[in-house]
Amino acid sequence: MKQHAYRANIVWTGNLGNGTSGYRAYSRDHLVEVEGKPDLNGSADPQFRGDPEKHNPEDLFLASLSACHMLWYLHLCSVHDIIVTEYRDEAMGKMEEQPDGSGKFVNVTLHPEVKIQSAEKQQKAIELHKEAGKKCFIANSCAFPVEYQPVVEVETGNL
Repeated sequence: MKQHAYRANIVWTGNLGNGTSGYRAYSRDHLVEVEGKPDLNGSADPQFRGDPEKHNPEDLFLASLSACHMLWYLHLCSVHDIIVTEYRDEAMGKMEEQPDGSGKFVNVTLHPEVKIQSAEKQQKAIELHKEAGKKCFIANSCAFPVEYQPVVEVETGNL
């Protein structure tokens, strides 16, 4: 079995002068640092006193699921000689917060919209979403099933 290691640094930048002396005394702002890559400005979700203009962990979680699925899907399409010309996804997730303040995602649905060149391969292109879902590293790490509602269209003029 191969193993892969990843590192990320999270640096809190939200000390407004008094540290965490009170719930409203500090900002939730932070940097996500990965060596050799641009920093991401992060915060909490606005519902948890975060900056709405910055990425929050929930956004990044959904983006990770969606991107991992897309990368596997594109790989599988290339292996099956399906030429994808466009791909976009609207990932949607629901998190439930418990009375004690803890919470967890209870579902995520990906809505990939794909354009391919060949009408003959449209059904296979739809089926490959299920296989991509089984291979996605991030989806395999979730404590809930990730659902897929793909739409695969054939480019106009390629019917």
